[in-house]
Amino acid sequence: MEKIILGVDPGTTVMGFGLIKVEKQQMELLQLNELQLKKYSDHYLKLRIIFERTLELIDTYHPDELAIEAPFFGKNVQSMLKLGRAQGVAMAAGLSRQIPITEYEPKKVKMAITGNGNASKEQVAKMLQQLLNLKELPKYFDSTDGLAVAVCHFFNSGRVSSQKSYNNWEAFVRQNENRVR
Repeated sequence: MEKIILGVDPGTTVMGFGLIKVEKQQMELLQLNELQLKKYSDHYLKLRIIFERTLELIDTYHPDELAIEAPFFGKNVQSMLKLGRAQGVAMAAGLSRQIPITEYEPKKVKMAITGNGNASKEQVAKMLQQLLNLKELPKYFDSTDGLAVAVCHFFNSGRVSSQKSYNNWEAFVRQNENRVR
């Protein structure tokens, strides 16, 4: 059975994404790219572009599942808020098309790809290059980060994990009651 997985590394400066097709437990790269948002100064415009680009990817490739990197906790609250919004609109695009979504912590993604939860972006990219026989690596690591989330999801398919997974808005609200007020 064939399965297509969209992996997203959300961001309001750069959003990385990768799409893989899995057939008979073999991965094939479909798309690897990033959405450059630096040129836009309006935060809400960036969010709309993220939403629209995610929908465009979904409508073009018809992924069966969406895997997204969960925001990591940093010291800068404003950065966290922006990152969470970027993740939210990408998730909303998937939910609007009834695509199951799974979140992965950054360390879990790195661990799945390299065996080291503290691996560098370069190490993750090099391992993906080997796993998927990529001729060359992209200029920016945001796209390989998005691809890494998709590959991590494939590696974790069918396993019980503590990652959060949603099929619709009700499931999201049920699993995130602490976020809803």
